[in-house]
Amino acid sequence: MIFFRFPFSEIIYTIDETSASAAVSFLSFDQSEKLDFKGNVKAISVNDFLNHEVFNDELKMELLDFKEEPSEEYQKKLLSVIDFIKDNQLSKLVISRRKLVEFKDSKLSLSQTFLNLCESYKNAFVYFFIKDGECWLGAFSELLGKFDKETSIFSTMSLAGTIPVDESWTNKEIEEQKPVTSFIENILLKYADEVKKSETYDHFSGNIKHLRTDFKAKITEEDLEKIIDELHPTPAVCGIPKEMCRNAIENFEPHPRNFYAGYIKVETEENVQYFVNLRCAEFFRNAALVYVGGGITSESSPEKEWRETELKSDAILKNLSFK
Repeated sequence: MIFFRFPFSEIIYTIDETSASAAVSFLSFDQSEKLDFKGNVKAISVNDFLNHEVFNDELKMELLDFKEEPSEEYQKKLLSVIDFIKDNQLSKLVISRRKLVEFKDSKLSLSQTFLNLCESYKNAFVYFFIKDGECWLGAFSELLGKFDKETSIFSTMSLAGTIPVDESWTNKEIEEQKPVTSFIENILLKYADEVKKSETYDHFSGNIKHLRTDFKAKITEEDLEKIIDELHPTPAVCGIPKEMCRNAIENFEPHPRNFYAGYIKVETEENVQYFVNLRCAEFFRNAALVYVGGGITSESSPEKEWRETELKSDAILKNLSFK
Protein backbone atom coordinates (compact mmCIF):
# COMPACT_ATOMS: atom_id res chain seq x y z
CA MET A 1 0.00 0.00 0.00
CA ILE A 2 1.35 3.39 -0.98
CA PHE A 3 0.00 6.91 -1.33
CA PHE A 4 1.90 9.96 -2.56
CA ARG A 5 1.53 13.52 -3.77
CA PHE A 6 3.81 15.45 -6.12
CA PRO A 7 5.13 18.93 -5.27
CA PHE A 8 2.68 21.79 -5.91
CA SER A 9 -0.18 19.36 -6.57
CA GLU A 10 -3.48 18.70 -4.80
CA ILE A 11 -3.87 15.19 -6.21
CA ILE A 12 -3.21 12.06 -4.15
CA TYR A 13 -1.98 9.04 -6.09
CA THR A 14 -1.76 5.35 -5.37
CA ILE A 15 -0.75 2.22 -7.30
CA ASP A 16 -3.48 -0.06 -8.69
CA GLU A 17 -1.29 -3.21 -8.80
CA THR A 18 -2.54 -4.16 -12.30
CA SER A 19 0.90 -4.15 -13.91
CA ALA A 20 4.15 -6.03 -13.34
CA SER A 21 6.31 -2.95 -13.84
CA ALA A 22 7.49 -0.86 -10.88
CA ALA A 23 5.93 2.60 -10.82
CA VAL A 24 7.47 3.63 -7.50
CA SER A 25 10.69 2.35 -5.93
CA PHE A 26 12.36 3.17 -2.62
CA LEU A 27 16.11 2.65 -2.35
CA SER A 28 17.95 2.74 0.97
CA PHE A 29 20.89 5.05 1.57
CA ASP A 30 23.44 2.29 0.99
CA GLN A 31 21.28 0.85 -1.85
CA SER A 32 21.25 -2.57 -0.16
CA GLU A 33 17.45 -2.50 0.17
CA LYS A 34 14.86 -1.76 -2.48
CA LEU A 35 11.08 -1.74 -2.21
CA ASP A 36 9.10 -1.78 -5.47
CA PHE A 37 5.45 -0.83 -5.80
CA LYS A 38 4.27 -2.40 -9.03
CA GLY A 39 1.28 -1.31 -11.06
CA ASN A 40 -0.13 1.79 -12.67
CA VAL A 41 -0.32 5.21 -11.04
CA LYS A 42 -3.89 6.37 -10.43
CA ALA A 43 -5.50 9.30 -8.63
CA ILE A 44 -7.62 8.82 -5.52
CA SER A 45 -9.98 11.30 -3.84
CA VAL A 46 -9.39 12.45 -0.26
CA ASN A 47 -12.73 10.91 0.75
CA ASP A 48 -11.78 7.51 -0.66
CA PHE A 49 -8.39 7.82 1.02
CA LEU A 50 -9.98 8.51 4.41
CA ASN A 51 -12.60 5.78 3.97
CA HIS A 52 -9.80 3.35 4.82
CA GLU A 53 -8.10 5.40 7.54
CA VAL A 54 -5.01 3.65 8.91
CA PHE A 55 -3.94 3.82 12.57
CA ASN A 56 -0.75 2.82 14.35
CA ASP A 57 -2.40 -0.13 16.13
CA GLU A 58 -2.85 -1.81 12.73
CA LEU A 59 0.93 -2.05 12.24
CA LYS A 60 2.53 -5.42 12.94
CA MET A 61 6.02 -4.42 14.07
CA GLU A 62 6.87 -2.97 17.50
CA LEU A 63 9.97 -1.00 18.43
CA LEU A 64 11.78 -2.69 21.31
CA ASP A 65 14.67 -1.60 23.56
CA PHE A 66 15.47 1.60 21.67
CA LYS A 67 17.61 4.20 23.42
CA GLU A 68 17.66 7.69 21.94
CA GLU A 69 21.03 9.40 21.53
CA PRO A 70 21.01 12.28 24.07
CA SER A 71 22.11 15.81 23.26
CA GLU A 72 25.34 15.58 25.26
CA GLU A 73 26.39 12.36 23.55
CA TYR A 74 25.53 13.66 20.08
CA GLN A 75 27.43 16.92 20.61
CA LYS A 76 30.44 15.06 22.00
CA LYS A 77 30.46 12.88 18.89
CA LEU A 78 30.32 15.96 16.67
CA LEU A 79 33.53 17.24 18.26
CA SER A 80 35.22 14.05 17.01
CA VAL A 81 33.55 14.52 13.61
CA ILE A 82 34.90 18.07 13.36
CA ASP A 83 38.40 16.85 14.24
CA PHE A 84 38.09 14.19 11.52
CA ILE A 85 36.97 16.85 9.01
CA LYS A 86 39.94 19.07 9.87
CA ASP A 87 42.45 16.20 9.82
CA ASN A 88 41.25 15.09 6.37
CA GLN A 89 40.51 18.59 5.02
CA LEU A 90 36.91 17.68 4.12
CA SER A 91 34.40 20.23 2.87
CA LYS A 92 31.60 18.62 4.86
CA LEU A 93 30.38 15.37 6.39
CA VAL A 94 26.69 14.64 7.00
CA ILE A 95 25.84 13.01 10.33
CA SER A 96 22.34 11.85 11.29
CA ARG A 97 20.48 10.74 14.38
CA ARG A 98 17.08 9.26 15.23
CA LYS A 99 14.52 10.94 17.48
CA LEU A 100 12.09 8.72 19.39
CA VAL A 101 8.35 9.37 19.59
CA GLU A 102 6.45 6.97 21.86
CA PHE A 103 2.70 6.65 21.34
CA LYS A 104 1.93 5.07 24.76
CA ASP A 105 -1.87 5.18 25.11
CA SER A 106 -2.39 7.58 22.18
CA LYS A 107 -3.84 6.48 18.86
CA LEU A 108 -2.10 7.91 15.79
CA SER A 109 -3.86 8.34 12.46
CA LEU A 110 -1.21 7.65 9.84
CA SER A 111 -3.64 8.70 7.12
CA GLN A 112 -4.38 12.11 8.65
CA THR A 113 -0.66 12.62 9.35
CA PHE A 114 -0.05 12.15 5.62
CA LEU A 115 -2.73 14.74 4.80
CA ASN A 116 -1.25 17.14 7.36
CA LEU A 117 2.15 16.82 5.68
CA CYS A 118 0.56 17.51 2.30
CA GLU A 119 -1.01 20.69 3.69
CA SER A 120 2.12 21.87 5.50
CA TYR A 121 4.59 21.24 2.67
CA LYS A 122 3.06 22.27 -0.64
CA ASN A 123 6.44 22.17 -2.42
CA ALA A 124 7.33 18.66 -1.21
CA PHE A 125 6.96 15.12 -2.45
CA VAL A 126 4.87 13.50 0.30
CA TYR A 127 4.43 9.76 0.74
CA PHE A 128 2.97 7.12 3.04
CA PHE A 129 3.56 3.40 2.60
CA ILE A 130 3.16 0.07 4.38
CA LYS A 131 4.89 -2.91 2.81
CA ASP A 132 6.55 -6.10 4.09
CA GLY A 133 5.96 -5.00 7.68
CA GLU A 134 7.59 -1.59 7.18
CA CYS A 135 5.79 1.74 7.46
CA TRP A 136 7.29 5.10 6.49
CA LEU A 137 6.01 8.63 5.96
CA GLY A 138 7.98 11.53 4.59
CA ALA A 139 7.85 14.95 2.99
CA PHE A 140 10.76 16.72 1.37
CA SER A 141 11.39 18.81 -1.69
CA GLU A 142 14.97 17.97 -2.69
CA LEU A 143 14.94 16.68 -6.26
CA LEU A 144 17.71 14.21 -7.04
CA GLY A 145 16.65 14.33 -10.68
CA LYS A 146 13.73 14.70 -13.10
CA PHE A 147 13.84 13.47 -16.69
CA ASP A 148 11.28 14.70 -19.23
CA LYS A 149 10.73 11.86 -21.71
CA GLU A 150 9.56 14.20 -24.49
CA THR A 151 12.30 16.85 -24.33
CA SER A 152 15.13 14.75 -22.77
CA ILE A 153 15.74 17.61 -20.31
CA PHE A 154 17.19 16.51 -16.98
CA SER A 155 16.62 18.79 -13.98
CA THR A 156 18.17 18.68 -10.54
CA MET A 157 19.13 20.98 -7.68
CA SER A 158 21.84 21.73 -5.17
CA LEU A 159 20.17 22.09 -1.78
CA ALA A 160 22.25 22.58 1.37
CA GLY A 161 22.64 24.80 4.41
CA THR A 162 19.87 25.05 6.99
CA ILE A 163 18.76 27.88 9.27
CA PRO A 164 15.44 29.11 10.74
CA VAL A 165 13.46 31.20 8.29
CA ASP A 166 13.95 34.41 10.31
CA GLU A 167 17.76 34.18 10.48
CA SER A 168 20.43 35.36 8.02
CA TRP A 169 22.94 33.19 6.21
CA THR A 170 26.43 32.88 7.67
CA ASN A 171 29.66 31.86 5.99
CA LYS A 172 29.22 28.33 7.36
CA GLU A 173 26.02 27.67 5.33
CA ILE A 174 27.30 29.45 2.21
CA GLU A 175 30.51 27.41 2.19
CA GLU A 176 28.54 24.23 2.91
CA GLN A 177 26.42 24.65 -0.21
CA LYS A 178 29.24 25.51 -2.63
CA PRO A 179 30.80 22.01 -2.90
CA VAL A 180 27.34 20.48 -3.40
CA THR A 181 26.80 22.80 -6.37
CA SER A 182 30.23 22.02 -7.86
CA PHE A 183 29.73 18.28 -7.36
CA ILE A 184 26.46 18.27 -9.31
CA GLU A 185 27.68 20.59 -12.08
CA ASN A 186 30.81 18.49 -12.70
CA ILE A 187 28.75 15.30 -13.06
CA LEU A 188 26.29 16.86 -15.50
CA LEU A 189 29.10 18.24 -17.67
CA LYS A 190 30.21 14.64 -18.30
CA TYR A 191 26.86 13.86 -19.95
CA ALA A 192 25.73 17.12 -21.54
CA ASP A 193 27.23 19.71 -23.90
CA GLU A 194 25.66 22.54 -21.94
CA VAL A 195 24.50 22.83 -18.31
CA LYS A 196 22.23 25.71 -17.32
CA LYS A 197 22.65 26.86 -13.71
CA SER A 198 20.45 29.31 -11.81
CA GLU A 199 21.49 31.86 -9.24
CA THR A 200 21.50 30.59 -5.67
CA TYR A 201 18.34 31.50 -3.76
CA ASP A 202 16.37 30.73 -0.60
CA HIS A 203 14.31 27.54 -0.52
CA PHE A 204 11.69 27.54 2.25
CA SER A 205 10.51 24.36 3.95
CA GLY A 206 8.17 24.99 6.86
CA ASN A 207 10.08 26.59 9.74
CA ILE A 208 13.49 26.37 8.05
CA LYS A 209 15.17 27.45 4.82
CA HIS A 210 18.00 26.15 2.63
CA LEU A 211 20.26 27.53 -0.10
CA ARG A 212 19.27 26.25 -3.53
CA THR A 213 20.74 26.28 -7.04
CA ASP A 214 18.87 24.71 -10.00
CA PHE A 215 20.36 22.84 -12.98
CA LYS A 216 19.03 21.82 -16.39
CA ALA A 217 20.78 19.77 -19.09
CA LYS A 218 19.78 17.80 -22.17
CA ILE A 219 20.86 14.16 -21.86
CA THR A 220 20.14 10.81 -23.46
CA GLU A 221 17.70 8.47 -21.73
CA GLU A 222 20.40 5.77 -21.74
CA ASP A 223 22.53 7.94 -19.43
CA LEU A 224 19.76 8.66 -16.91
CA GLU A 225 20.49 5.86 -14.44
CA LYS A 226 24.25 6.46 -14.77
CA ILE A 227 23.74 10.08 -13.71
CA ILE A 228 21.55 9.08 -10.77
CA ASP A 229 24.15 6.54 -9.66
CA GLU A 230 26.82 9.25 -9.74
CA LEU A 231 24.66 11.83 -7.98
CA HIS A 232 23.62 9.54 -5.12
CA PRO A 233 24.45 10.09 -2.38
CA THR A 234 24.87 13.80 -2.94
CA PRO A 235 27.12 15.84 -0.65
CA ALA A 236 23.91 17.19 0.92
CA VAL A 237 23.24 13.78 2.52
CA CYS A 238 26.75 12.28 2.59
CA GLY A 239 29.69 14.65 2.15
CA ILE A 240 32.77 15.14 -0.04
CA PRO A 241 34.69 13.07 -1.08
CA LYS A 242 31.89 10.55 -1.35
CA GLU A 243 33.64 7.27 -0.53
CA MET A 244 35.62 8.63 2.42
CA CYS A 245 32.44 10.19 3.83
CA ARG A 246 30.45 6.99 3.34
CA ASN A 247 33.02 5.09 5.37
CA ALA A 248 33.10 7.82 8.01
CA ILE A 249 29.31 7.71 8.34
CA GLU A 250 29.50 3.98 9.11
CA ASN A 251 32.07 4.71 11.82
CA PHE A 252 30.35 7.70 13.43
CA GLU A 253 26.68 6.69 13.18
CA PRO A 254 25.65 3.81 15.50
CA HIS A 255 22.52 3.06 13.47
CA PRO A 256 21.62 2.11 9.89
CA ARG A 257 20.03 4.88 7.86
CA ASN A 258 17.66 2.46 6.11
CA PHE A 259 15.52 4.52 3.69
CA TYR A 260 16.55 7.85 5.22
CA ALA A 261 18.79 9.77 2.78
CA GLY A 262 18.09 7.18 0.11
CA TYR A 263 15.89 8.10 -2.83
CA ILE A 264 12.48 7.46 -4.33
CA LYS A 265 11.97 6.81 -8.04
CA VAL A 266 8.56 7.58 -9.56
CA GLU A 267 7.90 6.87 -13.23
CA THR A 268 4.89 8.02 -15.24
CA GLU A 269 4.21 8.22 -18.98
CA GLU A 270 5.57 11.78 -19.08
CA ASN A 271 8.65 11.66 -16.89
CA VAL A 272 10.88 9.92 -14.36
CA GLN A 273 11.44 11.67 -11.05
CA TYR A 274 13.84 10.89 -8.22
CA PHE A 275 13.32 12.44 -4.78
CA VAL A 276 15.80 12.44 -1.90
CA ASN A 277 14.15 10.82 1.12
CA LEU A 278 14.72 13.32 3.93
CA ARG A 279 12.29 14.64 6.59
CA CYS A 280 10.98 11.15 7.09
CA ALA A 281 10.07 8.75 9.88
CA GLU A 282 9.77 5.01 10.37
CA PHE A 283 6.58 4.01 12.16
CA PHE A 284 5.90 1.08 14.46
CA ARG A 285 2.88 -0.09 16.42
CA ASN A 286 4.09 1.63 19.60
CA ALA A 287 6.46 4.37 18.43
CA ALA A 288 8.15 6.22 15.59
CA LEU A 289 11.75 7.03 14.74
CA VAL A 290 12.24 10.43 13.12
CA TYR A 291 15.45 10.57 11.06
CA VAL A 292 17.31 13.90 10.99
CA GLY A 293 20.83 15.04 10.20
CA GLY A 294 23.05 17.94 9.28
CA GLY A 295 26.06 18.90 7.23
CA ILE A 296 29.04 19.23 9.54
CA THR A 297 31.97 21.45 8.52
CA SER A 298 35.15 22.61 10.24
CA GLU A 299 33.20 25.70 11.37
CA SER A 300 30.26 23.81 12.87
CA SER A 301 29.05 24.39 16.41
CA PRO A 302 27.86 21.09 17.98
CA GLU A 303 25.21 22.91 20.01
CA LYS A 304 23.89 24.70 16.92
CA GLU A 305 23.92 21.44 14.92
CA TRP A 306 21.84 19.78 17.63
CA ARG A 307 19.29 22.61 17.45
CA GLU A 308 19.21 22.25 13.66
CA THR A 309 18.26 18.56 13.92
CA GLU A 310 15.56 19.47 16.46
CA LEU A 311 14.15 22.01 14.00
CA LYS A 312 14.20 19.47 11.19
CA SER A 313 12.35 16.90 13.29
CA ASP A 314 9.44 19.33 13.60
CA ALA A 315 8.59 18.62 9.95
CA ILE A 316 7.18 15.28 11.11
CA LEU A 317 6.41 15.94 14.79
CA LYS A 318 4.16 18.96 14.22
CA ASN A 319 2.05 17.03 11.73
CA LEU A 320 1.36 13.88 13.76
CA SER A 321 -2.39 13.41 14.18
CA PHE A 322 -3.39 11.76 17.45
CA LYS A 323 -6.99 10.81 18.13
